[in-house]
Amino acid sequence: MTEDISIPNKTMLKFGAPETSIHSYSSWLVLLRPVQVTLGALVLVAREPVTAFSQLSPAGFTELAKVTHDVETVLSHLFHYDKLNYLMLMMIDPDVHFHVIPRYAKNQQYAARDFFDFAWPGPPDLGQNNKVDDEIFNHLRDELKANWPA
Repeated sequence: MTEDISIPNKTMLKFGAPETSIHSYSSWLVLLRPVQVTLGALVLVAREPVTAFSQLSPAGFTELAKVTHDVETVLSHLFHYDKLNYLMLMMIDPDVHFHVIPRYAKNQQYAARDFFDFAWPGPPDLGQNNKVDDEIFNHLRDELKANWPA
């Protein structure tokens, strides 16, 4: 599907759409999380105008299986994560979305720098992150896009 997000919701905009967009599905948009809690952290945002998970359409729920398969396939292939956490918090941003946080038992190398999972093996700490400059962020986004299933 094309990257058309002509009607972005507030959550998409907060997480940098369209610049951070990785892949667009009928009911979901995958974004590279501007704050990299761990290497490859994403945000998966519902394109439907819903603020409760139960309000998603049957098509949105069905498509979520494909989306999560693609997320896990690409992140596993590129970064070999040890675990993957999907966090649906929606405390500040009301649109249905997940923070997708790859988890790593050991530090990771990407673009000649170290990435840490500060909270391993406990729950992810969204207050700590790996600072990335625009060059590394854009490279990471472009590599994810290039490896995403068609």
